[in-house]
Amino acid sequence: MFDSLKSTIKELAKTAVIKAEEALGSQKGQQKKEMAIEYIVSNIPVIGFLKPLISMLLSSFIDDAVEFAVEYMKSEVL
Repeated sequence: MFDSLKSTIKELAKTAVIKAEEALGSQKGQQKKEMAIEYIVSNIPVIGFLKPLISMLLSSFIDDAVEFAVEYMKSEVL
């Protein structure tokens, strides 16, 4: 279950980073990261009452996925 969920989180992270960049522009890194994390958590495909538990259990992974998505996005721009 967690492997599939982690794969989904990675894909959500890419979308979340793009949406945060479009919404907030540059020079607001921490706000964009928070927005991306909120997007991921709200779109995780699990039953609503499990979302806080999943986000807590996978918080480090979600954070890393956002950072990876940012680096991926930067490499695509170059």
